[in-house]
Amino acid sequence: MKFSFRPKLFDVWPHYNRAIFARDVSAGITVGVLALPLAMAFAIASGMPPGAGIWTAIVAGFLISLLGGSRVQIGGPTGAFIPIVYGIVATLGVHDLLIATMMSGVLLFALGLLRLGGMIRFIPRLVVIGFTSGIAIVIFLSQIKEFLGLPIDNLPGEFFAKIRALYAALPHLHTPTLALSIASLAVLLAWNRKSATVAWMRRLPGPLAVLIIFTLLNAALDALPLIGIELDSAARVATIGSRFNGIPHELPPIGLPELTLGTLGKLFAPALAIALLGAIESLLSARIADNMIDDRHDPDQELMAQGVANFIAPLFGGFAATGAIARTATNVRSGGQTPVAGIIHSLVLLLIVLVLAPLASHIPLATLSAIVVMVAVNMGEWRALSPRELARYSNTHRVKLLGTMLITVIFDLTLAIEIGMGLASLFFIYHTANLTKIEPITIRALEGAGTRVRAYRIFGALFFGVANKMEDLLLNQPALPEVMLLDMDKVINIDTTGLDILRTLHRNLNKQGARLIFCGLNKQPNSIVRRSGFREIVGAENIFPSIQAAIAHLQPNYPNPTKLPD
Repeated sequence: MKFSFRPKLFDVWPHYNRAIFARDVSAGITVGVLALPLAMAFAIASGMPPGAGIWTAIVAGFLISLLGGSRVQIGGPTGAFIPIVYGIVATLGVHDLLIATMMSGVLLFALGLLRLGGMIRFIPRLVVIGFTSGIAIVIFLSQIKEFLGLPIDNLPGEFFAKIRALYAALPHLHTPTLALSIASLAVLLAWNRKSATVAWMRRLPGPLAVLIIFTLLNAALDALPLIGIELDSAARVATIGSRFNGIPHELPPIGLPELTLGTLGKLFAPALAIALLGAIESLLSARIADNMIDDRHDPDQELMAQGVANFIAPLFGGFAATGAIARTATNVRSGGQTPVAGIIHSLVLLLIVLVLAPLASHIPLATLSAIVVMVAVNMGEWRALSPRELARYSNTHRVKLLGTMLITVIFDLTLAIEIGMGLASLFFIYHTANLTKIEPITIRALEGAGTRVRAYRIFGALFFGVANKMEDLLLNQPALPEVMLLDMDKVINIDTTGLDILRTLHRNLNKQGARLIFCGLNKQPNSIVRRSGFREIVGAENIFPSIQAAIAHLQPNYPNPTKLPD
């Protein structure tokens, strides 16, 4: 296997010009200001400080654009990671989260290096819908605390414990916080709706507009004591300043987390979950972007870039990152054409941190919570879960979709993907096995042979899932014939189990002095029969290119008017 590492930037650079650069700058600025509130909101919802989200967007976003396999992909923290990251932080701590993220980076790079990017497409669509909708529900539940202003110090990561904690704190909701959350959500909804028709509103993303409006409002309220108006402390809402002491406006310390073999062992499962989700979301985002710009991304290069980004970002205090669908779509709609737009988006975020970080202290957490709630609502594919849509699916499809969603909500994403893929595989085997048929056929040209010649036509695949059908062929014989003829012209595949059953059939016939004849072996069945040495066991004289050739061979022994099989 030949190693290939060629970022998409290399392909677009020879044709780069000033006009493309101007469009990339415009798009990069737009996406950069949009990424600011989302990065902070996702970090806080994940149990991390807001600065961690910003530095994830800066460092990982820069590397994903610089090294990625998509022209317009924008990387950074996303809402999909909230359940996984929050669970790791709640149970293991921030230090172990950073290590798990770096381990996921190694796994992602290995997936790309081994050219397994295309394998992600094998995950069934219904499984993707199930865990995406499940993640949306988990994100929504995680925001109830901030949205209502509930006095919960540490919200549990486990589903039932979380529900109990939220229910117990519900009588103590903070009315000013709830009012601000509802107002923020209402303004965000109205802004998004109006921006579709009002040109100047389209230039300012809804999340950033809401953030500016309510940050200025909160800053004005905080300034009232300066003019002699005192506010009741109970009426104040939590802000980034009151909860996290603001955002550092200097470069974070760079360092490698302390590693031990014991730590690596216990973090493999969380790292695998981060890698799987990162791979799925990044390649899904890249495919959506391809449809928008009529291009084709390199999935293996994209996974390697994601791997580098997830390995490097924790050195700056960042956490898991992947391709962000909303920011990537915004980049395309804003005119971004090359990875330079993503690089500029990271530089814009860096400039904001270095210059405007002190103003972030006034950002209300309730407003950030409203932004995340909107992300959760938009993330779920609720139409697919409606009674009308579910009624269109078969029972097996409903089990895959709803089972994956419920396991995601109640347990975790890794288990949901494992069980979802397991169910999908089992149902696929079941349906494929049902498509395989073994039917007796009458060969009128050999009718005078009576029971001495018995023929069967096989359709489909001879694999482990149809072993029982092949065994029935052995067991249901009233008496072994002198010749058994298998027409395999419609057999597309034979696995080792199917080959083993054919060996047993040949052995049983051979003990009775009977022949087993194969007709019409296609490319794959013929290859496995030859490579396994079964061809020599059966004998080349018992393998024919077609059933007609086998009949012509048998007719001297069983003379009848020549006639093709029914």
